[in-house]
Amino acid sequence: MSDPTSVIDDLREESEELDRLVAGLSTPRWALATPAPGWTVAHQIAHLSWTDRSALLAVTDADGFRALVEKALAAPGTFVDEGAEEDAGLPPAELLARWREGRTALERALRAAPPKARFPWYGPPMSAASMATARLMETWAHGQDVADSLGVVRPPTDRLRHVAWLGVRTRDFAYGTHGLTPPADPFRVELRAPSGDVWAYGSEDAPQRVTGPALDFCLLVTQRAHRTDLALSAEGPDADRWLDLAQAFAGPPGSGRTPKPKRKPKPKGEAG
Repeated sequence: MSDPTSVIDDLREESEELDRLVAGLSTPRWALATPAPGWTVAHQIAHLSWTDRSALLAVTDADGFRALVEKALAAPGTFVDEGAEEDAGLPPAELLARWREGRTALERALRAAPPKARFPWYGPPMSAASMATARLMETWAHGQDVADSLGVVRPPTDRLRHVAWLGVRTRDFAYGTHGLTPPADPFRVELRAPSGDVWAYGSEDAPQRVTGPALDFCLLVTQRAHRTDLALSAEGPDADRWLDLAQAFAGPPGSGRTPKPKRKPKPKGEAG
């Protein structure tokens, strides 16, 4: 992950795909509720816009970003929602323009960053590649909320490799957010990519394993779907526990999503 070019390119493509999804929406559709409680489509885009601007501040003005962190520490339970509220009430065209301007400025700053630079963040400091990976993860995850609210099925792409990598790398972080000691040994994670390739992480002979579609793994670690609705398998008690805790995003443990209601079987002889 030392050369950020590939992930910055993919971040731009992920952002543009979401942009195309919302750019033509009528004003009422920006007010549609999304799966995140209390958040509309406008809140989702406003959150991305706000976080892109925060990332830009981290890359270009460390002192200014530290002041932002102090605000977050003063209101840890409401800081994210307040950031989304900040722009969610703007006219859609203005909100869209603000998001485009911020993400473009961030892209330029990340491309211009010195190769070994590290930038402050709400967790550990990040390289340009790590910052772009985190932004891609959030853009994809919040884009999923938007797509779900609009009833759109987005074909998965191999850009998910960045989200999957982050999901694996944050295993120990996920245990820590729940006050648990991470397992000493790494797991083997094998994921089927949208292209049909297999993305593998960890030793082949690791006794603890997670396998399944990359899309499902990414939905799990971004907490966009409940585990019971995904085709992921775990071998070993520690790997099984991880699938209940996983989160690729910074901050306290998320509440996740509730399982989808199961369809009741129709009585015998009932038509249709």
